[in-house]
Amino acid sequence: MEANVVDHTSMWSLVSNASVVVQLVMLTLVAASVTSWIMIFQRSTMLRAGRRALDAFEERFWSGIDLSKLYRQAGSNPDPDSGVEQVFRAGFKEFSRLRQQQGVDPDAVMEGVARAMRVAISREEEKLEQSLPFLATVGSTSPYIGLFGTVWGIMNSFRGLASAQQATLATVAPGIAEALVATAIGLFAAIPAVIAYNRFAARSEVLIGRYYTFADEFQAILHRKVHTSEE
Repeated sequence: MEANVVDHTSMWSLVSNASVVVQLVMLTLVAASVTSWIMIFQRSTMLRAGRRALDAFEERFWSGIDLSKLYRQAGSNPDPDSGVEQVFRAGFKEFSRLRQQQGVDPDAVMEGVARAMRVAISREEEKLEQSLPFLATVGSTSPYIGLFGTVWGIMNSFRGLASAQQATLATVAPGIAEALVATAIGLFAAIPAVIAYNRFAARSEVLIGRYYTFADEFQAILHRKVHTSEE
């Protein structure tokens, strides 16, 4: 008797005995949860690699290396994880291109450099924010999807209770428990997604802020360089 009760209240039994609608809700939430966890691991790895690449490149940049040599090294062996390297290459490439043209005003050179680096930073920002909308969607909608499954399951339980000759807790409890599993799965999908979204958004802002800081410092160096050569 005890074994039979345990079987009816086990998690697998609650899922398998739920209605088709509730099972579809559960399946959708599980798929969203698995997908969000995959994105969480990918984003976490990418952000760690980007931060390490940023520290390594800034160390090389401020070591006193010649900018032309650093540009050649970055071009011959580019690091796909280094966003700041892309910003540096875009700025120095535009600087070299404009400097080779005759009669270009130094201020026009610096405007072109600033514009090229802003475009590069915008591209890096898009890369960092690729998975954030999905995580935000999972975090905000999963509880409501789970609640929909719960409401639907409870409605079915009460419809079945209406046709029963004797209404007892044992009659209605399994159906309500099956319905509540949908809410539990919705929360299980939403909570990690919300935490990951907030964490990744904050880390992305820090990286983008450091990219802008580097771009300002690099632009100041090029500004001195172009005006010194004009003199």
